[in-house]
Amino acid sequence: MTQAPVGRRERKKAATRQAIADAALRLFLEHGYDQVSLRDIADAADVSITTLFKHFTGKEALVFDQDQANEAHLITAVRQRNEGEGIVEALRRHVLESYGTVVAHPQVAEFNELVKSTPVLRAYAERMWTRHTDTLSAVIADEIGADRNDLACRALARFVLEIPALIQDTADHPAAIETIFNILKYGWTPPNAPQSER
Repeated sequence: MTQAPVGRRERKKAATRQAIADAALRLFLEHGYDQVSLRDIADAADVSITTLFKHFTGKEALVFDQDQANEAHLITAVRQRNEGEGIVEALRRHVLESYGTVVAHPQVAEFNELVKSTPVLRAYAERMWTRHTDTLSAVIADEIGADRNDLACRALARFVLEIPALIQDTADHPAAIETIFNILKYGWTPPNAPQSER
């Protein structure tokens, strides 16, 4: 199925949103998160404060401007997974591919340091993914014909959405992602347990 072409108005809105997010990140990296005001960002992007708030709910949201897109990608990963592919495997593939895109960004190190060194951003980042629990668990439930309040579906969604917080201090993020998904798929075993106990 081909997607309908994006209209001029939608393109202009998307360009404005991106310009605001880019200006915010540039100012945050140059001056520090706490030293930059919403007025500074609006001025740098050449928009009004009102326009800024049409696109972003607040200052933290300017740092994580892909939040809504991330939720849409999670839904797509489950609903449009490959034929014969299980939900856990589809989510594993999606998380690994998403991580690859993130680390390829030229400002990833600066961005990570900004978040890590700013308590309000660290807290927001941890809440950001878990906010999508209801949406992701509902999609998982729909796919398997379960009730949308099914605890197993909610637990799976929540665990997957905790992955960014769980792996942030690990040296090898892809290996950490694989470890977590192996627990989800095969169950947990003590790391130092004899082979017969695994």
